[in-house]
Amino acid sequence: MTTTTVASFEIQYHQYLDANGKPTKDIPEFAKDMNTMRELYRDMYKLRVFDAKAYALQRTGKMGTYPASLGQEAIGIGYGDAMVKEDVLIPYYRSTGGLLKHGVTMEEILLYWGGDEAGANYSVAKEDFPICVPIANQIIHASGVAKAIQMRKQKRAVVTEIGEGGTSEGDFYEGVNVAGIWNLGVVFFINNNQWAISVPTDIQTACETYAQKAIAAGVEGIQVDGNDIVAVREVSNYALEKARNGGGPTVIEAITYRLCDHTTADDASRYDDPKVKEQAWKDEPLVRLRKYLEKNKSWSDKDEEAMKEEVAKEVDAAVKAYEAAPKPTPELMFDHLYAELPELTKPQREAAIKRGAK
Repeated sequence: MTTTTVASFEIQYHQYLDANGKPTKDIPEFAKDMNTMRELYRDMYKLRVFDAKAYALQRTGKMGTYPASLGQEAIGIGYGDAMVKEDVLIPYYRSTGGLLKHGVTMEEILLYWGGDEAGANYSVAKEDFPICVPIANQIIHASGVAKAIQMRKQKRAVVTEIGEGGTSEGDFYEGVNVAGIWNLGVVFFINNNQWAISVPTDIQTACETYAQKAIAAGVEGIQVDGNDIVAVREVSNYALEKARNGGGPTVIEAITYRLCDHTTADDASRYDDPKVKEQAWKDEPLVRLRKYLEKNKSWSDKDEEAMKEEVAKEVDAAVKAYEAAPKPTPELMFDHLYAELPELTKPQREAAIKRGAK
């Protein structure tokens, strides 16, 4: 019997800044602009403060459950910064950074998690989808939207995000597979934060990487240091440009670490290794970028204090607006679902109004 290799594949890993903020290779042009890097640092810090405030709202009974992005801020902020207005974001529950960068307001995000469907009626990013909580549904949605864009011959990209645990769902494979078949302009971001709720990677998959799950669909798979905002931004820009110009889909696995609970309904201390988490705090994205800025004499303690004061005011203003918003009524679940309410559903809406009045 003779054997022949009929195909071979590889997954490339991308990193520009190490954990100490030191370049590991020539950095992209955008990362040489210290104003750009200062803004990205501020964006990540704002996401962290916003998450902390959302946790406090949930703990005090002012909001429903909430999934934070602690330690993972470079992912959403990175790809969000690479998106343009015409692109479409199909978010999952931990895509807060991407939503904020694409124009969704903090108040709108709080409204959504507070149970108000009006929070998904974005004032700016009108064609971005509502936050998807069911696992992996958003992957199918992303490929569907990308197909519509392709049929309209528009130069736009679709971005969606999923946790590494969600890649075990059938919807993930189906969505990526059809994107490969139809050469769709969609970027699938895998947030590999090492935990599928409480399930670690070593019993989640036998794959060496999550990026290689793209190979079976004939799609390019890339792995990136998810704590390196420069690498995430650069890889995102490459994949988005490719998507907008007919180059097809890309799967990007961003390696990071979840420094918080899965959601406010979880207690990570029951399964997380304190020693591993201690090391992860040394690798997290904010400290890495601050070190890079400091090495380039573009950040100081004074800058840090001024930023903290400004961001605190911004977040507090959003929280006050959320708290002042009228409480949602039951019929909103119908009003924000249908453009025109089906006849069979009208009695249900009326029943919801009567029940809500009681």
